[in-house]
Amino acid sequence: MTKLKTLSEDISNWILNYANINNISTLVVGVSGGIDSAVTSTLCAKTGLTTLVVNMPIHQNDSEYNLSNQHMMWLRENWDNVESHVINLSETFDVLKNELSKKEVSDIAMANTRARIRMAALYSLAGSNNGIVVGTGNKVEDFGVGFFTKYGDGGVDISPIADLYKSEVYQLAEFLGIIQEIQDAAPTDGLWSDGRTDEDQIGATYDELEWAMNEIENPSAEKELNERLAEVMKIYLKFNLLNSHKMHPIPIFRHIKR
Repeated sequence: MTKLKTLSEDISNWILNYANINNISTLVVGVSGGIDSAVTSTLCAKTGLTTLVVNMPIHQNDSEYNLSNQHMMWLRENWDNVESHVINLSETFDVLKNELSKKEVSDIAMANTRARIRMAALYSLAGSNNGIVVGTGNKVEDFGVGFFTKYGDGGVDISPIADLYKSEVYQLAEFLGIIQEIQDAAPTDGLWSDGRTDEDQIGATYDELEWAMNEIENPSAEKELNERLAEVMKIYLKFNLLNSHKMHPIPIFRHIKR
């Protein structure tokens, strides 16, 4: 408990210090109804800075939409510095989708478009309120399998929980008193109308991916893996390679003047 208290205070102080150094007065967080955004927005609220939490449904299923609203209500009840907004981007998405349908655009591209529209909305709010957009990605997503949208939910100014494994995010959520429904909900990126979970898309749980990431960073003495662990490692390495372009700095051609 003491370690979690220290961790939550350290992260909130880190956010506050960054904001103070850069003369930022507002923190803007997209709230999805998931555990990562719930923890991140709570840590932002604890800074005392004006914290804008935003639910941005795009044809969202009711459970995700309602969890997001419940969390925003919980934040307002506990911190006076929190403002919440619901910005329905469904029509915006539909207009763009209709235009893009004149070309051949894949389903995955349209799913990622949802995240990029949300990013644009968050930056509009941040730019209008002397604010920054606070990222909600965890370590496995941001530096393991790259499970985020480039220039979507990956388009942020700071990333407070990007060095925390998913299991650590859950521990913080329990310590912070995040509503139980969010703690119990299956992780999902909320980009698909059929409500598919992260595990459905990746083929492995976050606990398994966490194991793979740890195994690569700190190899165990075991030389042979059982069938499932071998499959998990294969999945992890596949996504790590496929999404490496998201996790590395943008390549820059270096002009050598002769």
